[in-house]
Amino acid sequence: MALTLESGLRELPGIGDARAARLAKLGLATVENLLGYYPRSYEDRTKISTIDGAPEEQPVCVAAFVAETPRVSHIRKGLELVKVKVADETAVMTVTFFNQAYVRDALRQGESYIFYGKVERQGRQRQMTNPVFEREGAARFTGCIMPVYPLTAGISNNLLAGLARRCVDACAGQVPELLPEEVRLAHSLAQVEFSCRNIHFPESWESLEIARRRLIFEEFFLLSCGMSLLRTGRDRGAGPAVENRDLASFLSLLPFSFTGAQRRTVDEAAADMASGRPMNRLVQGDVGSGKTAVAAACAWLAWRSGWQSALMAPTEILAEQHFRSLSALLSPAGMKVGLLTGSMRAAEKRKAKATLAAGQVDLMVGTHALLSEGVEFHKLGLVITDEQHRFGVAQRAALAAKADGGLRPHVLVMSATPIPRTLALIVYGDLDVSVIDELPPGRTPVETFVVGEDKRQRMYGFVRKLVAEGRQAYIVCPAVEENESPEGEDASGGLADLKAVTTYAETLKTQVFPDLRVAFVHGKMKPKDKDAVMSAFSAGDIDVLVSTTVIEVGVDVPNAALMIVENAERFGLSQLHQLRGRVGRGKHKSYCVLMTATHSQDSRARLKVLASTTDGFKIAEEDLKLRGPGDFFGSRQHGLPQLHIADLAGDVRLLKEAQQAAQELLEADPGLERRKHRPLLERVKRMFSDNPDIFN
Repeated sequence: MALTLESGLRELPGIGDARAARLAKLGLATVENLLGYYPRSYEDRTKISTIDGAPEEQPVCVAAFVAETPRVSHIRKGLELVKVKVADETAVMTVTFFNQAYVRDALRQGESYIFYGKVERQGRQRQMTNPVFEREGAARFTGCIMPVYPLTAGISNNLLAGLARRCVDACAGQVPELLPEEVRLAHSLAQVEFSCRNIHFPESWESLEIARRRLIFEEFFLLSCGMSLLRTGRDRGAGPAVENRDLASFLSLLPFSFTGAQRRTVDEAAADMASGRPMNRLVQGDVGSGKTAVAAACAWLAWRSGWQSALMAPTEILAEQHFRSLSALLSPAGMKVGLLTGSMRAAEKRKAKATLAAGQVDLMVGTHALLSEGVEFHKLGLVITDEQHRFGVAQRAALAAKADGGLRPHVLVMSATPIPRTLALIVYGDLDVSVIDELPPGRTPVETFVVGEDKRQRMYGFVRKLVAEGRQAYIVCPAVEENESPEGEDASGGLADLKAVTTYAETLKTQVFPDLRVAFVHGKMKPKDKDAVMSAFSAGDIDVLVSTTVIEVGVDVPNAALMIVENAERFGLSQLHQLRGRVGRGKHKSYCVLMTATHSQDSRARLKVLASTTDGFKIAEEDLKLRGPGDFFGSRQHGLPQLHIADLAGDVRLLKEAQQAAQELLEADPGLERRKHRPLLERVKRMFSDNPDIFN
């Protein structure tokens, strides 16, 4: 039966139920899935070397004949060796295979093979261990540029490459050409069939580069089209009318003066809210740059024009913190601020909902509880969400849907995750971006140190000294329990020596600081238990809080003056910068200590970037360069698609080209409604398929 893009991989030879289930773990069910599953790297197997001329310590193909019958030896239970001597006109080499008994029959004396692996030398002896091998003249995976795919248990690279070869040969010509001809020609992009063949099995390194460029451009182009359609969708219709009033009476409520950046951001938001269209604005700024005061100004403007506002925070404790600070700020002006969280008693919830529906609350602060059924606003005009990467496009839309009367409320999104402009264009493509790039006067930078294991006792002494002065300390670890992978990471290697929260807290409590009040908190605790610990820390009843990154988006504890991060090399720079932002929020001199046992020069250099600057945007640029965009948020942005080949750090120029091309196409055909653009529109919708209602 002829293969098509829709054919299941189960139809391919050698794929039974067990293998099909393993392939499904990689998201591979059809031929089309496999063609879109790109290699993560490539091995150069094009050059064939002699045994004597083979470079050391790098994989190479060697053509040699088998000089003797392979010998099998059983070293101990579970370890079996196959050894064989191979030779060419320059030298002899011993080839050893561990636990691969089939090799004894596969390699035949006198026959020539291509062996791919590292040639090691011991004096005049040469040897190779566990190489890939194929009969000379019948090679599939040697003498070529070999794709290396992301794998899962039970699926080898050779198996996946073999399947890909079959699918590419049969179906590369069936892959639809989504890029309009004029776009492809204007940007000198290869055709889709050439790109599909050469991304998997490149004819040359140059062909691979041409294929990559085409596919990266296409991915950015589709994403840019999707984001523009989102933006167009939310720009439709009228927004709540908010007069652009003089802010003098609001500014008189503040116990401090706005920075220039705060003033500029409020002016941009006020202009949006007075425009007659719904505002969709992201306010980006470092921890402590004063985003909440900007949100308060917007809520005040909405209130003065008769509209209610909602502020959604990612945790109950953060919602309560916002409620207290906003009540204190806005109540003197006559604004009524309410609170709605999941853990409130039923009677309190009923009362909060009733006052909200009756229009007796001007600003309702809450958690996800604001999205729940039965929460009705009297006249919702402004939605504010704190920490954007915890709330996706879908949740913003769900809260905005609480408005009635056909008006879309204004949306203001606050984020303390500084993101390079290029990445913001993609991640927040449906939002306008304001940046608060100044810290309020009087904020002293947190001093940051990179410290090795040999200084651990001194570090503990520093904790004692600060606690004796009345301060408090955070100690952040990457893992929750022994033998468990860190939050947001896979269980690959080196976990034995990671500091685990529960056991480490116990050690600190009983052996290191028996006279101090030590507690722990992590993401697997029940929310009410977590909040109870955070509240006690906030109240000063805990001296040392051992935690996972659950405190990254956290409570304001002005008295906390020390942040210690264990195994700091395991965290991204942006995440470390967020953690550092938990201290230095009061009047006390504050410190951040990055503990690491790593000997890697690269890891130490990365940590030194953090010690040398407090500019979140510089750190974000560096993080993007070093780690790529995948780890930027810890978890993926809700409702936005994953990129399969494009690299936001390395492909910035192509991103800008693709965005420009998408913009020009959409100016000519705003809804991609022309017949020739229908397949493009369908693919854009599929790209956002995690969230199919996103364009409605």
